[in-house]
Amino acid sequence: MKWVRRNDSEANYEDRRGRGSGRKAAIGGAGAIIVALIALLLGQNPFEAVNMVNSISPGGESTEIVDPSRVNENEELKVFTLGVFNSANEVWSEIFRTQLQQSYQNPTLVTFTDATISECGGATSSVGPFYCPGDQKMYIDLYFFHQLRNDFGAKGDLAMAYVTAHEVGHHVQKLLGILDQVNQYRGRISETEFNKLNVKLELQADFLAGVWVYHAQRMNIIKLEPGDLESAISATTAVGDDTIQKRSMGYTVPDSFTHGTSAERTYWFRLGMETGDISRGDTFNNI
Repeated sequence: MKWVRRNDSEANYEDRRGRGSGRKAAIGGAGAIIVALIALLLGQNPFEAVNMVNSISPGGESTEIVDPSRVNENEELKVFTLGVFNSANEVWSEIFRTQLQQSYQNPTLVTFTDATISECGGATSSVGPFYCPGDQKMYIDLYFFHQLRNDFGAKGDLAMAYVTAHEVGHHVQKLLGILDQVNQYRGRISETEFNKLNVKLELQADFLAGVWVYHAQRMNIIKLEPGDLESAISATTAVGDDTIQKRSMGYTVPDSFTHGTSAERTYWFRLGMETGDISRGDTFNNI
């Protein structure tokens, strides 16, 4: 992926690298297993992030600990991620204005090291990148991109860009009221049925990430190079629920899927990338 026009503005960026909280997380037993599984997931959905909040001990004072040696850690990844983030906001501002006749409100990108606090509560880097609808911020420990490449085998710029664009996709869902519509079913339907809604939510965010790729090219922000599509597909394949469960447990439990299979995630991302047509992204009625 080649930048044609990269925006390095930090207007909607909050840098927490090298800064951590002194409050300790009280996670153990079944909670630790959940965290281990979530650590394998890409694009943590906001409601799972809320679940993580309940695992953080509310006791004790939260004090900031600053490690000067880490405040500029993974600087190249920060610059790249910020570029994708800003371009996604530019794309969605244009789509909201021209196609939806609405005003787009930029989210905030937060980079952190090891652990942080959001309006959705506390989270560690093991949660993976996530979007918090409570403060309309997306959070990422940049070390995740090393894991994406080394542990998941998803290499290349477009694989990394997909992660960021997916989280911005959740913000688009928030602005359109989709997140709130899904969340209202929490506790009102069975866990299996709610998981199915989560899958549709995540697949739509994959589609929206693909829409960003289409329009970012059209608006001369990025230019795809040979191997980029394969790079992105390696990411969507690696983070499918079936792939993750086979890797971690040796078998799959479809009723527990919350993000979709590798084939589903790849299909919806490619559809968005190839058409750029937001009307094609109704995952709730098309799977």
